[in-house]
Amino acid sequence: MTVETVANRSIVDDFVELLYVHRAVRLAFERHVALGYIQHNPSLPDGREAAIELLEPMFSSPSFTLDVKRVLVDANLAAIHIHARPTPDVLGGAVVDIFRLEGGKIVEHWDVLQPWPETSVNPHPMF
Repeated sequence: MTVETVANRSIVDDFVELLYVHRAVRLAFERHVALGYIQHNPSLPDGREAAIELLEPMFSSPSFTLDVKRVLVDANLAAIHIHARPTPDVLGGAVVDIFRLEGGKIVEHWDVLQPWPETSVNPHPMF
């Protein structure tokens, strides 16, 4: 593993713990995300504060669940694979959040969303 990967893994692990496990959205973003955060989701504006404003209400809902399945870090890129469910009675879906780090901060984000299917042709869909 490179020095960059090791350093960024530590940052990403803390970010994941704060954001996805403890749901401390503001703390996670203020500690680990650059002010000029670039957002590639076409439905969301750029900027750290915009992300906080969007995520805080969603992550504060007690019925919303996030189950982190894996965290991958390679040099300046990280991918977090998550099972997200808005409510317990909904199958939810897979989310992959991809982040780029620079200078010890998360500076860029992409996401990929895949709804959980009602049926599957194999015994191991999604996770």
